[in-house]
Amino acid sequence: MADYALLNNVDHAQVRIITDRSARYGDDIMQALVFPFEFRNVQASYPILFQQHREGGFYPLALFGFQDKENLFLDESGWQAPYIPAMVRREPFLIGYQDPKTQGETERTRVLSIDMDHPRVNTEHGEPLFQPLGGRTPFLEDAANLLETIYAGIEHNRSFIGVLQEHDLIESMTLEIELNDGSRNQLIGFHCLDEKKVQALPAEVLGDFNERGYLMPLFMVLASMGNLQRLAELKNATLESSNEGANDA
Repeated sequence: MADYALLNNVDHAQVRIITDRSARYGDDIMQALVFPFEFRNVQASYPILFQQHREGGFYPLALFGFQDKENLFLDESGWQAPYIPAMVRREPFLIGYQDPKTQGETERTRVLSIDMDHPRVNTEHGEPLFQPLGGRTPFLEDAANLLETIYAGIEHNRSFIGVLQEHDLIESMTLEIELNDGSRNQLIGFHCLDEKKVQALPAEVLGDFNERGYLMPLFMVLASMGNLQRLAELKNATLESSNEGANDA
């Protein structure tokens, strides 16, 4: 269970963060939320799909595997891709809130928080958060900047998805991939862009997308779909490696 605390240089003076990538630190994940600001980097390695939340909207995600707790980019030596999405890198930090009263009025402010129960958090190994005199280390400054970028990205995601829905560009998909061993992996509950509808968008709409910063992310999502085949290849390689290990035993 998570144990969230507002980060400070007194209670957390000795805290360190392990930055290695491993299943033991929570990197065995099938997917992660992503944001338009990182789509260019994400699409170089991962498919960008969409899932629907309870309120009826959608959120974009990078896909790492075909089943729960499967990350096909993760092996014993770490995460084997040139870019790791921001929501993965921000662990174990998150944005918290305080509601201090100023002249009788409550003003909500954002503060840096940490999950003290996260497996990356310890006092012996990894990157320190505070310098001997109490100042933030460069590592912690980078983490805080990343969280601010994510905070801004949440609103950008919301407006980007709203425009996609306005033009009916998101469609449901069921993807079934047959692997070399004859097994099938089926992805259900995901959505993608309707490429034909994107191609049919009139010039004035594309111009509006460009002015609002949505055009590049739109095409990055489409370009990312080729990575589904890459995922299948990684899955086949994993299966072949497992079979060889079993035969050797």
